[in-house]
Amino acid sequence: MGRDEQIEEREVLSSIFPDEINDISETEYRISIKLDLPEDDENEPPVMVLSVRYPEEYPDKPPILDLSAPQNATPHPYFSVANEKDELLASLEPTIEENLGMAMIFTLVSALKEAAEQRIAERRDAAAREHEEALLAAEREENKKFHGTPVTRETFLRWREGFLREMEEARQREEEQRAAELKKARVKEPVKLTGRQLWERGLAGKGGADEEEDDEEEDVPTEAVEKLTVGGS
Repeated sequence: MGRDEQIEEREVLSSIFPDEINDISETEYRISIKLDLPEDDENEPPVMVLSVRYPEEYPDKPPILDLSAPQNATPHPYFSVANEKDELLASLEPTIEENLGMAMIFTLVSALKEAAEQRIAERRDAAAREHEEALLAAEREENKKFHGTPVTRETFLRWREGFLREMEEARQREEEQRAAELKKARVKEPVKLTGRQLWERGLAGKGGADEEEDDEEEDVPTEAVEKLTVGGS
């Protein structure tokens, strides 16, 4: 009874999966399951290979199942058959229990495909949310530059104290700079020489009106000396 049902199911599966099913023996075969991932043009859809072996009492007893990836399969960012294998096979147990006594391989393939696609969709959505949150966080940080810090009495007093200190320091620097410039620009006034000093240095007659006045001053004591000399004679 069981073997007849196994042969009948295998024939039905050949019509459903003509290119995806390969026999290993009379009671064992593999089915390639290509996942459908809409809105994902960047990554190649993953493929799972479900190995099925009928025990003698199938379908009254569960089929023996295994799950693997094709050789040289392209890695997918959100799915790995090796990492998902145990959990995916475990997720089939309720479906197997519900379908004992009936051909169930097509139902198991459909459940397995749906579970894998759901896992990928959830991880892809989580990655998209994480990326969006990172963009929003970066935008909030950028906006802080334009909003500034809210003004309170304490922040205003701190700002005022710092502002007045900076103004006083600037004033002192300006005064120091002005004093340095005045000291640097100050020129020592020339010393005026008397007529005698000009004469002794050979500069008599070269000084203009000032020298003439000095000469007149020097002439006064000279005349007085001459008069004293004549009177004495």
